[in-house]
Amino acid sequence: MPRIQFTLPDRFSFVTDMQIYISHVNQGGHLDNAQLLTLVSEARVRFFKSLGYTEGNVAGHPIVVGDIVAQYKSEGFHGETMRVSMVPQDFNLYGFDLVFQMACPDKGREVARGKIGIVFIDMATRKVSPVPPAFLEKTAALTGSNG
Repeated sequence: MPRIQFTLPDRFSFVTDMQIYISHVNQGGHLDNAQLLTLVSEARVRFFKSLGYTEGNVAGHPIVVGDIVAQYKSEGFHGETMRVSMVPQDFNLYGFDLVFQMACPDKGREVARGKIGIVFIDMATRKVSPVPPAFLEKTAALTGSNG
């Protein structure tokens, strides 16, 4: 099977730091792959919060994760602070990709990169919904485009 190769964008619009706790570490002594998703999910919540939203109400619509891809670059260890950088990209009718990079700035080491496919939902029908215009307006300033 070919390895996933993922190119990072030139810039990110959101950055948050979080520490690797002992509960994030596996028997190999490094960041567990499932816990990487936990940390990236926390960063995703913080991204939406920075825009004034919760994941349950993004301009009147909840969001769900449609897919995720991650490429590991190195190990992360207990006690290290990870810097997770994110930017929304590749908008489509029903969502977008939230591109991320996780790095250890103290050691100058990239740990992982990838993207999360975000989909908007209509609560009444529980089906996909178009990206809310208010969200597109807010993110246009972050991405340098209008979706």
